[in-house]
Amino acid sequence: MVHAAIVSEPIDLMTLVGTAQHAGIGAVSIFLGTVRDLNEGRAVTGMDYEAYESMAASELRAVAHEVCEATPGLRVCIEHRIGTLAIGDVSVAIVAAHAHRGQACDGARAIIESLKQRVPIWKREHYVDGEWAWVDPTRQALAQASVQEQKA
Repeated sequence: MVHAAIVSEPIDLMTLVGTAQHAGIGAVSIFLGTVRDLNEGRAVTGMDYEAYESMAASELRAVAHEVCEATPGLRVCIEHRIGTLAIGDVSVAIVAAHAHRGQACDGARAIIESLKQRVPIWKREHYVDGEWAWVDPTRQALAQASVQEQKA
């Protein structure tokens, strides 16, 4: 079971959890990405998210299906918000549900890591000083992947 969508309204987490729930589910792992007030030493006042919507939705579904295929029994609900978001707003919600906690937690992590690298969603940070800048969404994901490879 997969639900994946690009949305412009606030994400309703409880609806996503309810959609992922099933009688055979013993674990639900939730990942929420939120807009924070500081990035790389700069005070942030908000964020704009933009996407090539049809391509982003298609790739988001592909990511979810790939992770579900790798983990039989995994149920996934993902929504990524676009538009102008304030500090603390949820930009992405991932609900991964499975009979067992390990698969649920691993599924949520696999989805966010892949989403950051593959899904064409761009973010522009607004700073306290009135400036703004586009943020490369893959830079941090690639740096984290490099660190994980070095640990292995």
